[in-house]
Amino acid sequence: MSVNQSINLRNLEYSPTVNPLVEPQEIRSKRRYVRSGSLEELVNTTTGVVEKVSAIRDVRELDDAEFVKVFAAGVSATYDLTKTAQRVFQVVLDQYQRTPMSGGYADAVNLFWFGNGIEGRDVGMSEKTFQRGLKELLANKFLAPKDSASFWINPALFFKGDRVVFIKEYRRKKAADDQTMREELEARGQQRIPE
Repeated sequence: MSVNQSINLRNLEYSPTVNPLVEPQEIRSKRRYVRSGSLEELVNTTTGVVEKVSAIRDVRELDDAEFVKVFAAGVSATYDLTKTAQRVFQVVLDQYQRTPMSGGYADAVNLFWFGNGIEGRDVGMSEKTFQRGLKELLANKFLAPKDSASFWINPALFFKGDRVVFIKEYRRKKAADDQTMREELEARGQQRIPE
């Protein structure tokens, strides 16, 4: 059913014996779709227990410029980058997009500063501001120095693909006493108590 389709509350299609919402749902519009359902794909690596997770997936189609901005904003938010580091990450990401691929990927980026910016292109900030943001990207392992003007990139944070998935997982806090008791029992090698 399309989001634009009108619903007549006097003429609803009832399902008295089967909940139709148990199966994954999908809503499409012109540039995005939203899927909801549950996933059983998350496995607790400590216990090996498959945990059921409720999932809502929002997929949007963006042009190249929007894609790069959304990607940079998502990564910046995930790593709690300062505004300066966010701006520098955007510059580095733009420079990475300009870097020719070798063997199907680009593993380093040249960040040679001269004039007003990278390779003489104005980047809207001073060299000192750029250096402050660059230091933060190095500290957060976005980049690693290769030589005086080149930096290795973290392939999980820089890529030339056409899609990206950001996952936010929210967990309910457990009572402190329950958590402490669980940790003590697990430390003694006793059975795991149910949550």
